Amino acid sequence: MSRPTVRDDVALMEGYHSPQVDVRVRLNTNEAPEPPPEEFVEELRVALDTVAWHRYPDRAATVLRARIAETEGDEVDGGITAANVFAANGSNEVLQSLCLAYGGSGRRVATFEPTYALHSHIAKVCGSTVVSGGRHADFTLEVEEARRLLLTERPTITFLCSPNNPTGRLEPEDTVRQVLEVVEEVDGLLVVDEAYGQFSPWSALSLVDEDRPIVVTRTYSKTWSAAALRLGYLIGPTWVVDDLERVVLPYHLDSLTQLAGVLALDHLADMRRRVAHLVEERGRVEAALGDLPVDVWPSAANFILFRPRDRDGADVWQDLVDRGVLVRNCASWPGLEGCLRVTLGTTDEDDEFLAALTAALS
Repeated sequence: MSRPTVRDDVALMEGYHSPQVDVRVRLNTNEAPEPPPEEFVEELRVALDTVAWHRYPDRAATVLRARIAETEGDEVDGGITAANVFAANGSNEVLQSLCLAYGGSGRRVATFEPTYALHSHIAKVCGSTVVSGGRHADFTLEVEEARRLLLTERPTITFLCSPNNPTGRLEPEDTVRQVLEVVEEVDGLLVVDEAYGQFSPWSALSLVDEDRPIVVTRTYSKTWSAAALRLGYLIGPTWVVDDLERVVLPYHLDSLTQLAGVLALDHLADMRRRVAHLVEERGRVEAALGDLPVDVWPSAANFILFRPRDRDGADVWQDLVDRGVLVRNCASWPGLEGCLRVTLGTTDEDDEFLAALTAALS
């Protein structure tokens, strides 16, 4: 049987996977530990009767984009409108659309490792060349290294993840401003991935402006307790949104997703309550980890990175699984040998994790 061969560069890639193991406590994929409010679920159930299933969805997602702009606009100086918002099937499709529009063959995309693996993976799938800079030993961004990399390689896209996944580090405003200045010098675009932005005390949304080449991406998966929905969005200059509309597939965002995305925004107070609880829980778990023989890095997200001092991280990961707790083994990330990442869960789930980790380390 004859068949086509996959592209040579794709043949060398591995897919992006996170283990799904049947355990009592799943704390490995940074999902929200609580479901959305029951009122939202009921409202969505009722609203389904209004969907014209025989018709294509609103191609421009007009209502959804306007509501996102209304919700996020307070953080942007001067406010924003629907024209500043691009919505897609998860923030990963947003990243893919950016790479299709501004990356591709003969173009470079910059990352700073360790960071979210799909930044480089999606860029490579879209045919871009990925160039990577390093970080300090504490995983903070090395600004001079970033400047050197960007001036030398002149990437069309520079990715910053803040808070960074999987380290949890928040990029300070001064750092982002310095990187943005260099990005402007090389006629590039700075993409600040804020999948965990609502958990942190500062957002790059404050830097978004029509005349600055910076965009911020966010998702419904974490703070809105809607990982199953697969809805993400970008906020940036209108010209970026226009460029993304050139490459995205028509009718890519279905009517159900748009409807659920709008209804979720009616429950802003509930979202903020869940975020505040997780931030409080983050402090409690960090303090408890400080009493164990592990190295812990400060986090501004809904997860914590740690490394056992006296045992191999993979062995500890397996011990936790054997005790019914699943965390993320981060050993495959550059510079994260032996590191594990735990997603903050409910109070009971976090207590079970801490008990299992204490037992594993003893």
